[in-house]
Amino acid sequence: MNIRLDKNGISPHDREQVSRRHRLKRWSRRALAALAISLATSCASAPVDDGSLEFWTMQLQPQFTEYFNEAIASFDADNPDTPIRWVDVPWSAMETKILAAVSANTAPDVVNLNPTFASLLASRDAWLPLDEYISEADRAVYLPKIWAATQFDGKSFGIPWYLTTRITIANTDLLKAAGIPKIPATYRELAETARAVKAKTGKYAFFISAVPDDAGELLEAMVQMGMELVDENGKAAFNTPAGRAAFSYWVDLFKADLLPREVLTQGHQRAVELYQAGELAILASGPQFFQAIEQNAPTIAKLSEPAPQITGDTNKIAVAVMNIVIPNSTDNPEAAVKFALFVTNPANQLAFSKQANTLPSTAETLADPHFQASDDAPALDRARAISATQLDRAEVLVPPLPEIKQLQRILYTQLQAAMLDQVTIEAALNTAEQEWNALQQPTP
Repeated sequence: MNIRLDKNGISPHDREQVSRRHRLKRWSRRALAALAISLATSCASAPVDDGSLEFWTMQLQPQFTEYFNEAIASFDADNPDTPIRWVDVPWSAMETKILAAVSANTAPDVVNLNPTFASLLASRDAWLPLDEYISEADRAVYLPKIWAATQFDGKSFGIPWYLTTRITIANTDLLKAAGIPKIPATYRELAETARAVKAKTGKYAFFISAVPDDAGELLEAMVQMGMELVDENGKAAFNTPAGRAAFSYWVDLFKADLLPREVLTQGHQRAVELYQAGELAILASGPQFFQAIEQNAPTIAKLSEPAPQITGDTNKIAVAVMNIVIPNSTDNPEAAVKFALFVTNPANQLAFSKQANTLPSTAETLADPHFQASDDAPALDRARAISATQLDRAEVLVPPLPEIKQLQRILYTQLQAAMLDQVTIEAALNTAEQEWNALQQPTP
């Protein structure tokens, strides 16, 4: 059983990014505060004062109802004075509901969120300062770079839970027809592959969305190439030689017709469609995609091989993180922390990873044979093993800034203008720098 994998093989994290764009693109810090206040009187409900802990997850029912019922029963047996009340919230409703609850001081005790959205409220001190409650020994259980993704201004606001890392999935027939002996591992090799595939087959090697409000894969790619997004003061740090090189890479591919023009207008699902139709040589996706492609395009599935995530000169690997946060308003912070550590402990992470086909954030769990595979294992098992081996150097490449989606929108918009030859790369980056820095000015 897998975690909400749709018919196109889109993971929850990809779905969440696309869904969230329609909401976050309109929200500045001011708008977030206003929305929370307005919702508080209509959406929030009073907490139940019965000594229990309320735990919110994001759309994990009914797939994982049995798993959580058993886990919660185990915790309750050892902690009879703090029974757990589990509430599962739809993806589309979580952000507004938690904003309303935090504003009205009626938030649950433990909440499943992601670092990007959680950081919006971390900037307003909505979450329990975990460094005061979690020992170094407990913290050492988690992968260090993943723990860093749950920090804001150097302070821990969340506990890492389950993870996903993209891998490369390649149509070996198209690569063979193009004379490419191995699946590309770097963006330099990807550019060479793109030229050969187009010249020999007339098809495209790769698709990556440049839609301003779509997923952040392109932003992560530019970070992998060496672009720094912001400096320690939050000001633009991308208008540098490394930033210009990253912009040039994608502009040159587009102008040479080595990227479909649809990258300007369509999201990651279009890449999935093209790959399943045999029109794309390489797809960046999660290991779960192998199950979807076997159902939707069995012929292409037989030609598909997994490989590590494509990266740049930095050798960095991007990872998506789901975490658990504890609102400051909890009446029982010690018990809430204890339950959050229980949900994310190595044993429970292993059990959940096996059911959800995700990766764990704990080193002990990652060493389990479940995350290993032989060369002759099924493609899904090999894909999962590749995904797991990447975690030793994986990190959240896009910092969880409250206005990070606005930065993405600014950069993608200017990149599109350069792709369409409306502005030079230098002018595009200058404009992006000015627009982003203007947003960082104190509000009068």
